[in-house]
Amino acid sequence: MTDDYTPEYASLLVDVAATGRRLTRDEIERRRESGEEAAREGRALRELIGSHLTAVRSAWPEQSLTRRTVLDLLSVVEQSVDAFSAGFERAQRLAVRQEEAERREFIDDLLYGRSDLGRTAERAERFGLRLSQAHAVAVARGPKAYTEADPVPQQVERALIGRFGDRHILLTTKGGRMVCVAPGDQPEVLAHFAKQAFAATGGGQAAIGRPQPGPRGVVHSYEEALGALDLADRLGLDAPVLHAVDLLVYPVLTRDRQAMEDLVRSTLGPLRSSRGGAEPLLDTLTAYFDSGCVTTKTAQDLNLSVRAVSYRLERIHRLTGADPADPASRYTLQTAVIGARLLGWPEREF
Repeated sequence: MTDDYTPEYASLLVDVAATGRRLTRDEIERRRESGEEAAREGRALRELIGSHLTAVRSAWPEQSLTRRTVLDLLSVVEQSVDAFSAGFERAQRLAVRQEEAERREFIDDLLYGRSDLGRTAERAERFGLRLSQAHAVAVARGPKAYTEADPVPQQVERALIGRFGDRHILLTTKGGRMVCVAPGDQPEVLAHFAKQAFAATGGGQAAIGRPQPGPRGVVHSYEEALGALDLADRLGLDAPVLHAVDLLVYPVLTRDRQAMEDLVRSTLGPLRSSRGGAEPLLDTLTAYFDSGCVTTKTAQDLNLSVRAVSYRLERIHRLTGADPADPASRYTLQTAVIGARLLGWPEREF
């Protein structure tokens, strides 16, 4: 059967049998171009190679051939098929690179809101998202930075797709972190993503933003997830999964930064006069409040004796005038401690 991408082997093989020549540069380049065109048309390479071999059989000279002539003919056929395949593969590589570039551009637009929202929503369908509905974003990090080609993100993706199918899920990497975008009414998808990321990274951490509507909602949910990871760093939160909705109080506390700085300075500033500086006493307050104001638990967490913890709490009371055990003073102290952790005090002076 004749194929649009099969050369005129009849005349070519007759010429080669008579002269023993090889393909010229122009002929090889035309075969490569033909392979590229076939790839762009979506043809299957295996089918096309079969067409070539069928054409060769049909055009093979019927007269008796010497061994040298047979080798010449086979060499030209090999040249032709090799050039065609090289062009086909080159076109495929270019298509893959173009697809990857378009996907990365879309992901940047989706997560950062850099492009026209209508255009972003239109392109989203191609990548499996329907931005007319609400979406939520989870971000996971591990001990190293990841790209989409790394084994860890691929392992997480296989686990997620294996359980949920596509379900209009987008998995990618950004800034060395793994990112999952899923419909807002399917929280089980992001929960499973966080679980798989924790396992694949050997104990990493994930944050999940709130479901938000529309293309701009993906940006907001992504920023919430990133903000939750940033809070985890500043507050020393080590939970494997953080939910942005549970951390909303912290941005509220620092919304008026000047007021928070004044509270930290006026409430905790006297701790600087302690012999060891403010840091040990601030750590004690942090552990005390994190333990639910239980002295024995605080001592265990700090690897101190109960007596040492009690002494430190008394020292804090004397220096600040606020008693950590007194409910009336506790709120002010705890708010100031949270503010200090968020603002980086006492390492950072203000």
